[in-house]
Amino acid sequence: MSAVTLYSTVDGPEDAPVLVLGSSLGTTGEMWRFQLPALAQRLRVVRYDHRGHGRSPVPPGPYRVEDLGSDVIALLDRLGIQRCHLGGASLGSAVALWVAANHPDRVDRLVLAGTAAVFGTPETWRTRAATIREQGMAAIAATVVDRWLPPAFAAAHPELRQELLDAVLATPVEGYAHCCGALEVMDLTADLAKVTAPTLVITGSEDQSTPPELGRAVAAGIRDARLVEIAGAAHLPNVSHADEVTRLVADFLLAG
Repeated sequence: MSAVTLYSTVDGPEDAPVLVLGSSLGTTGEMWRFQLPALAQRLRVVRYDHRGHGRSPVPPGPYRVEDLGSDVIALLDRLGIQRCHLGGASLGSAVALWVAANHPDRVDRLVLAGTAAVFGTPETWRTRAATIREQGMAAIAATVVDRWLPPAFAAAHPELRQELLDAVLATPVEGYAHCCGALEVMDLTADLAKVTAPTLVITGSEDQSTPPELGRAVAAGIRDARLVEIAGAAHLPNVSHADEVTRLVADFLLAG
């Protein structure tokens, strides 16, 4: 499948090192807004929407992780970026991992949050895709979002939970379903050993979507990867533990 032209935003100094960030299934680049003010002071931050999401096109399926990764390579080419730091959360981490393994010449440092080499079971993704095609995004939105945030944080910040809920509800059904199809067949286990970029893996101790042991396995499979587990965080620590994630990412990318 041909690459599509992804929607992206660019912030930060034109001459700074570039950081490209991908988001979770059912969200857009906006999910990284909590990190943007600090990171964009010293980095050129590119946030993009996956195909089938946000303001990016919704091409016919099926999608595979290599399609989503090829979209990112095309984005780099279009923006004139030869090498960059690359990061992502959840689905965005899978795409970043694929790019780093298959286009190592394009990636300086790699940041993976809420990550795994295999996401769930094939049946999980088949069922979810079928459900939304029959009943719409509202059938799964609340269940999905409530796995992303620690319950106490969600209760204390209902506006942030609602923001994520609105993002999922706004995601095109076919775009989301085709990305479910990509996760259904994805297995990046063999790709881990191909990653040469220095890598930071961030997991949440309370992550139900990609439990910490899956992040540990990713870190163990990538040579010299650094693993950080954030106590009390769920699947999207960049939202619930925003300052800690910002500090971790900044320290990792700007060290030395």
